[in-house]
Amino acid sequence: MSSIPFDIVGFDLDGTLIDTSGDLAAAVNYAIGTIGRPPFPAAAIHPFVGKGAKIMLARALDASGGYDAETLDSLLPILLDYYEQNLAIHSLPYPGLIDAMDALTDAGVKLAICTNKAERFTIPLMHQIGLSDRFAAIVGGDTVGVAKPDPAPIREMVARAGGGRTIFIGDTINDIAGARNAGLANIAVGFGFLDGPVENLDADAVIDHFDELVPLLQRWPA
Repeated sequence: MSSIPFDIVGFDLDGTLIDTSGDLAAAVNYAIGTIGRPPFPAAAIHPFVGKGAKIMLARALDASGGYDAETLDSLLPILLDYYEQNLAIHSLPYPGLIDAMDALTDAGVKLAICTNKAERFTIPLMHQIGLSDRFAAIVGGDTVGVAKPDPAPIREMVARAGGGRTIFIGDTINDIAGARNAGLANIAVGFGFLDGPVENLDADAVIDHFDELVPLLQRWPA
């Protein structure tokens, strides 16, 4: 394998590493079902995800008939509690991810995560799907008190993983802007929880399958 000019490859979680749409949809549907709203199919949840649970719920309520602040505030803990108890029922790594992770690890590259998902969900989810030990650092949305696109959590991820040249991979503007704000090269995935064309993220590069990741990194300018 030709060399990869990065010490660390960082990933977003939801919509990048793991397709969590089934479990997020179940949690949203459970919460809105308590007020008689009809359920959404998992694919319909994709545009709602990416800016935190409260915005996800607000978008779902808006799309299913509207809401007021009291309704949102009362349903959010219901959603979060349900999700915490059902983190990994339907969630799976995206196709090609494990092979890409194996190749990166074999090349001496460290893997890390920076997600806006809170630690109370992130850490148990990664344990439950059996991938926690593959990552040198896992930083959640509440780990340092601010979330992406603020650069602080991405910088914390790099520091916890031991430092070095890093590239970050994600599926939303928070990921790409956060990486850019931290001064990092970045890649957008075309298969995540996109709320518009992936080109709109203005990432340094785009992949549509994890099979493309290692060859892309091998070609990356040193």
